[in-house]
Amino acid sequence: MSRSSLFGSPLFLGFDHLEQMLDRVAKNSDGYPPYNIEQTGENRLRITLAVAGFSMEELQLTQEDNQLVVRGKQRDESEGRIFLHRGIAARQFQRAFVLAEGIEVEGAWLDNGLLHIDLKRPQPAVRVKAIQIGTRNAGPARPLVHTQLGDGEKTGG
Repeated sequence: MSRSSLFGSPLFLGFDHLEQMLDRVAKNSDGYPPYNIEQTGENRLRITLAVAGFSMEELQLTQEDNQLVVRGKQRDESEGRIFLHRGIAARQFQRAFVLAEGIEVEGAWLDNGLLHIDLKRPQPAVRVKAIQIGTRNAGPARPLVHTQLGDGEKTGG
């Protein structure tokens, strides 16, 4: 039985890695900690996670290829304490965000139980390719590709 997929169309060539990333993110979505993603400028984003009770030493922020991973692990300091009610659990978490190609992490800071992570999305250079169409009468034609960069400069041959 074949599995139905978002990128199952034959028109989507080479998008297998995107489907794998979406699967990884779906497995990592238990809802904790809650977060916001906001646009702070034309090419800037901010992720804010609610990490009340975590200190900076208990949080870890890493970029693994195109994934931004936030991990938190609190120390259990309940030794010798007697709780009549325990509604604030010391629990660990891992939250991952898939970053598009070229997105850079500019910085992160912890403020009043909120972890803020600033991201920058650089503007991609406009690329235009002209592909010469050949004929097969005189044998196999080698395709000729010229790439035009954003400033009008041509490459290829």
